[in-house]
Amino acid sequence: MNFSLSESQLLIQKTVRDFAQNELAPIAADLDKEARFPHEIIKQMAELDLFALPYSEEYGGTGDGCLPYVVAVEEISRACASTGITYAAHCSIGTDPIYLFGTEKQKQKWVGPCARGEMLAAFGLTEPNAGSDAGGTKTTAVLKNSEWLINGSKCFITNATHAGVIVISAVTEPGQGTKGISSFIVPRDTAGFSVSEPYDKLGLKASDTAELYFDDMRLPEDNLLGKRGEGFKQLLKVLDGGRISIGALALGIAQASFDAALAYARERRQFGQPISKFQAIQFKLADMATSIEMARMAVYRAAWLKDQGRATTRESSMAKLYASETAVKAALEAIQIFGGYGYMKEYPVERYLRDAKLMEIGEGTSEIQRLVIARQLGC
Repeated sequence: MNFSLSESQLLIQKTVRDFAQNELAPIAADLDKEARFPHEIIKQMAELDLFALPYSEEYGGTGDGCLPYVVAVEEISRACASTGITYAAHCSIGTDPIYLFGTEKQKQKWVGPCARGEMLAAFGLTEPNAGSDAGGTKTTAVLKNSEWLINGSKCFITNATHAGVIVISAVTEPGQGTKGISSFIVPRDTAGFSVSEPYDKLGLKASDTAELYFDDMRLPEDNLLGKRGEGFKQLLKVLDGGRISIGALALGIAQASFDAALAYARERRQFGQPISKFQAIQFKLADMATSIEMARMAVYRAAWLKDQGRATTRESSMAKLYASETAVKAALEAIQIFGGYGYMKEYPVERYLRDAKLMEIGEGTSEIQRLVIARQLGC
């Protein structure tokens, strides 16, 4: 078993780390404070081909695969989790559905621009009554005269305001449960489609999250993604990949929390010596480092399995569950090590905690991950 990144993967890691720490980290606090979407950073990420990493060259990608992409998500999120979730949502749940299930025409039209970073993508699944119960979708799509007439809404959608294309789920066969759900490609300028004002959130404040509304929205018949009635199966596979991305995002937050705590512990002096010399602090740092390394192994392994074309449902959920809970614990411990200063916005660790909490909620709560894992175990 080889746990080392290849030379090309290490180069990607170094390139993204240098960019993230030099260009993104210095402005991350301001982005959060102002709830400002990082347009300039997104443009630079596109120039570095970061959006192209997971996709094959025939569709505008670099062909590097999921693992290098996950490494990039980790490094971006280590500097700014808001930018990290913008990146992760664009690739793993925004572009991936079209890449995995689209026709050749659909892939050529949409994947290329998304891979080149010419537009952002989003994924519209969650509704007020269909969160953990994704099969409870109420948005409807009725085929009339070679057009789909769609009505309904979606909530908590990342990249909603800035996306050029959004993949949504809707009921096409009422009364058929999950077998009656289909997926659709919605261009930004579609008549009858609108977006709410962005939410005012606890964390990830520089990311774009809003509601989607479909009011007699009309789509051409061939905007159906994949086969009719297979939307639920599609979204389960998409979420397998999305959970790896959230694991990587959480990993970046956890690493940032550890980095800040270690640096502070070496500098902060009490009772005549740095607090890093006290066993109580050493044990906290040792536990943080151990959990982060275990989370990294879980996330990287899930990404590697995806690159091998193997099923990752169990491993994706395990990675997402462990990494997200590690991120919250690491941020809490970092605040504890900082003491009173950790509670102040002058230092970044309070932001890490606010950002980390969503990792336990988005793309399947920790409770849902445990259900998925249990079912995979045959329970």
